[in-house]
Amino acid sequence: MASSIVAESAPDTAPRTYPSRPAVLGWILFDWAAQPYFTLITTFIFAPYFVTYVAPDPATGQSWWGFATAASGLLIALASPVLGAVADASGRRKPWIALFGALLVIGSCLMWFGKPGDSHLILPLLIAYALATVGVEFATVFNNAMMPNLVPPEKIGRLSGTGWATGYVGGILSLILVLGFLAASPDSGKTLLGFTPLFGLDPATHEGDRISGPLTGIWFVVFVLPMFLLTPDFPAKLKARAAVREGLRELRETLRDLPRRRSLATFLLANMIYTDGLVSLFAFGGIYATGTFGWNTIQIGSFGVILAIAATFGAFIGGRLDDALGSKRVIAGSMVLLLIAIAGILLIDPSHIVFVEVTPPQPGGALFAAPAERAYLLLGCLIGIAGGPLQAASRTLLIRIAPRDRIAQYFGLFALTGKVTSFIGPLLIASVTAITASQKAGMAVLVIFFVAGLALLTRVRPSADV
Repeated sequence: MASSIVAESAPDTAPRTYPSRPAVLGWILFDWAAQPYFTLITTFIFAPYFVTYVAPDPATGQSWWGFATAASGLLIALASPVLGAVADASGRRKPWIALFGALLVIGSCLMWFGKPGDSHLILPLLIAYALATVGVEFATVFNNAMMPNLVPPEKIGRLSGTGWATGYVGGILSLILVLGFLAASPDSGKTLLGFTPLFGLDPATHEGDRISGPLTGIWFVVFVLPMFLLTPDFPAKLKARAAVREGLRELRETLRDLPRRRSLATFLLANMIYTDGLVSLFAFGGIYATGTFGWNTIQIGSFGVILAIAATFGAFIGGRLDDALGSKRVIAGSMVLLLIAIAGILLIDPSHIVFVEVTPPQPGGALFAAPAERAYLLLGCLIGIAGGPLQAASRTLLIRIAPRDRIAQYFGLFALTGKVTSFIGPLLIASVTAITASQKAGMAVLVIFFVAGLALLTRVRPSADV
């Protein structure tokens, strides 16, 4: 960090100073800058568009998208610990965020070229998606590693929760921008707010859906600037070549030492499992709704706005509960809510809620007018309420139990455990969906991830591991 901040090697009794509020705000705005990628690209706009209009059919599109998600997740898993170790050795975080942020911007902007029904573009689109995913995930690793020197330990939960909540607000606004002013129904030619799309975007070729890619890239560039300008970085330690050698040496020591830290190792294993389930749930929730109810961009986007609002409140309140009750309790409670939501989703189809027959959605009917659609909407809100606290509390629990002088390494391992099997969730969903030609069967595998993660979490001690 800046010279005014005590070095990480200082003894625990040394006085600590922390950056100013603008510096902390700059860090928080990273979540605001990055969240539209997850909101617009992976969940509510581009992924459903790809599945519905670019791929031959929804089941095939879901499986292809899953394979691309799996491939990027495997790359992230293999490289994250190494990059984290090198970052700890070099000291700097911002150059890494800039490098991988550039990959996010490039990959996102390339999605504009994904015209409907053009099979030649499918592979390039999936490559662009994988590139952008690698960029946003690696940039997040190094942004997370800046947290311990921003606020006192007793406020870490609040900082993490506020970051997630702020990110969700950014996601909501970006989604409203797309739905209200850019993406129009091909039938009416009007946006959700009844406007003709800005910039002459053509509804027939889904330019309003495709513009979500470049918008994501521009949004990131604009709103990540306060972090670079206001938030102090760690001081440089070693030059690049020496940092690589030292980082790899320290990583080997960390991996040898990890079995002694049983609680920390168990938490990383639990995080590996339940994060895989959560990422898969977010990645395929919008796709599943599109295939189940036939929702168009306006409908799925409106669902996304409502879900993101619920997630904002969940993350904000969860951060306070984290400091008050502890990260472990917040994580466990979030997983229980997610299990309830998944079970409910699997018991809903257009004409049934659980085992009760209901009136199915009518063509041209009002938004979310059918009972099954409303039930899915409520369950989506429950996922949002639980998902934010789960992610925010997970990174604060790591900060509380990991050695502070190797925090980027452990965030690299955190990313590793969040990604090393991240290809398994999408791969299982994709494979089961392809084999059964049933989206519901594919989604059912997610129950396993949350049950196993919850079981492992019970063995984690929330105090520092020695």
